[in-house]
Amino acid sequence: MKITSPSFENNGSIPPKFTCDGEGINPQLALEGVPKDTLSLALIAHDPDAPGPGGFTHWIIFNMSPALKEIRENSKPPSGTEGTNSGGKIGWTSPCPPSGIHHYHFTLYALDEVLKFNSSAKKTDIEKAIAGHIIEQTELVGLCQRQ
Repeated sequence: MKITSPSFENNGSIPPKFTCDGEGINPQLALEGVPKDTLSLALIAHDPDAPGPGGFTHWIIFNMSPALKEIRENSKPPSGTEGTNSGGKIGWTSPCPPSGIHHYHFTLYALDEVLKFNSSAKKTDIEKAIAGHIIEQTELVGLCQRQ
C-alpha cells in the first residue's frame, strides 16, 4: 500500500499554498495498493514536532472506502467521516509551525473493520480503536518551515 501526493514528494517541502501562509487547503493525496481484505481506510495527518504534549493533529478521516484512489486538493473524500483535529475543528487545519522545521506525517491505515465513531472522534480515540485491526499502514511525510 502506498500514499503519495502530486503536491509534494515524500520528505519534501509542503508548498506554501497548503499552509497558513497560503490558501491553507489540504493537498491532493493518492492512494494505491490497498489490501483486498480491507473493510475501511483511516488517515491521520499529524505534526509530532508541534509544541505541547503529543504534537498537533491536523486531519483525521476514518471509514473511507477501500476503493478510494485519491483525496482531491481542497476537498474531503467522497466517503468517510472527518474527525476532530487538535484545534478542535472538524476537518483539515493547515500547517502553521511556530519555528523550525516540522514534519507532517500523513499515515494511511488499511483496517479489517469499520469504526463506530462520529466526527467528535480525536486521534487518541482512533488509535485505540484501530489497535489490533491494522492490516497495513503507510506514510507520507511533508516538511514545513515558516520564513
